[in-house]
Amino acid sequence: MSFPRGRTAVVGSATFGMGSAPGYTAAELLAKASLAAIADAGLKPSDIDGVFAMLPQDPFCAMSVPEYLGIRPKIVESTRTGGSAFQIHAMWAALALEAGLCDAVLIAYGSNQRSASGGLVSSGAAPFPYEQTYKPRNPPSSYALAAARHMHEYGTTREHLAEVAVAARKWAQLNPDAFARDSLTIEDVLAARMVSDPLTVRDCCLVTDGAAAIVMTRADRARDLPQPPVYLLGAASATWFKNISEATDLTVTAASEAGARAYEQAGVKPSDIDIVELYDAFTINTILFLEDLGFCPKGEGGRFVADGGIAPGGRLPVNTNGGGLSCVHPGMYGLFTMVEAVTQLRGQAGTRQVADAKLALAHGNGGTLSSQSVTIFGTTETL
Repeated sequence: MSFPRGRTAVVGSATFGMGSAPGYTAAELLAKASLAAIADAGLKPSDIDGVFAMLPQDPFCAMSVPEYLGIRPKIVESTRTGGSAFQIHAMWAALALEAGLCDAVLIAYGSNQRSASGGLVSSGAAPFPYEQTYKPRNPPSSYALAAARHMHEYGTTREHLAEVAVAARKWAQLNPDAFARDSLTIEDVLAARMVSDPLTVRDCCLVTDGAAAIVMTRADRARDLPQPPVYLLGAASATWFKNISEATDLTVTAASEAGARAYEQAGVKPSDIDIVELYDAFTINTILFLEDLGFCPKGEGGRFVADGGIAPGGRLPVNTNGGGLSCVHPGMYGLFTMVEAVTQLRGQAGTRQVADAKLALAHGNGGTLSSQSVTIFGTTETL
């Protein structure tokens, strides 16, 4: 069975509580975003018969989320690969809709990580003997290894990493929903507190609350709903390891495999993509993923982002909401990349809107560069 290119679409989309949302549980945040996305689609909760959801601390969220929303779905899914899970959910939703297993799928996530924890971050993983001996501060230490290796092999500099953070901030300054919108310069990033060499605190993602949700249906139904359909043209994932100590090459990720399959399904190439939404948990991520997804050759990512290359007005619009570095990062960010892709392709992004956007890539990263997933979305003109 080939991927059902363009036969399913996102018809509803919403976020809630981005930044700091004290007083809400993770489930309440998820529910707020979910109900808003369902309403955005012109549907009612009773119309939803597929629920694909994730809550950070709830291993039984496939049951608890539908119960909380008062939905009795025909099909549920709660793949837990960290931030890459939501693109995987979209892939399975497309296949389930195409197979007639359900008619309307909600994909949702919520976390009160910031307000509940006071800003502390845990990797959520059991200690691994080959790593624990060295007392890493994970996840930053694992990503710092990749950054240091990329710098060693390709001449990437800390200034290149800082360019990623500054570009994200410039996009966030155009987004009223972004959490961090104050000024940020290359010098600010370089002078910030070191977390795990070579990554400073400004090279690391935010710690926020937040929830996001999308609703998917078959394309024939999507055309009768109020919002412009955003069609799923391709979706793929690849998982190479769990722990960074098992990586055979710290400068290449499974996005190289997942992206190639997603492009083939969608019938497009990197140069066709108008907007790129990457999982930027750390500044090195953006550089690695731009390379692995074919937007520049391996080793050229640092030079690609230099001089505002991915900032507003640059050569490629990347992380147009401000990304995990400046917009929102409530533990898992992958669903927010899809929400921003949908917002841009609908033409509803306000002052950060990319003109004439027709194709968008939304990417997810799970674990410590462990699991990679890629979705490619298009407007009606791309069918």
